[in-house]
Amino acid sequence: QVQLVESGGGLVQAGGSLRLSCAASGRTFSSYSMGWFRQAPGKEREFVAAIMWNVDSYYADSVKGRFTISRENAKNKVYLQMNSLKPEDTAVYYCAADPRSNWLPNRPEYWGQGTQVTVSS
Repeated sequence: QVQLVESGGGLVQAGGSLRLSCAASGRTFSSYSMGWFRQAPGKEREFVAAIMWNVDSYYADSVKGRFTISRENAKNKVYLQMNSLKPEDTAVYYCAADPRSNWLPNRPEYWGQGTQVTVSS
């Protein structure tokens, strides 16, 4: 089992940047495939980005070219660098983890509590 704690959310103006971090517990972090999802008010939780254990990465079309997912296995962390932010990026962002080598298109097994990102126009 793995526990996930997100940080780095906040309020930013449109066009700005934020970097989200997710700290994971456990000694087998390097074998987990990780992801970021987001949920805006009144909407379903949606996929944002994923990085598998072998560093293969995937992105939603809405964030491709603006967001970058990365991982640092030595620190048990995964990051989401968000650039050129738009008001429609406003949501609670969730970190997720799964022991499967590639859980797409399904949902990961473990979830964090989320961090709020608000982009003002």
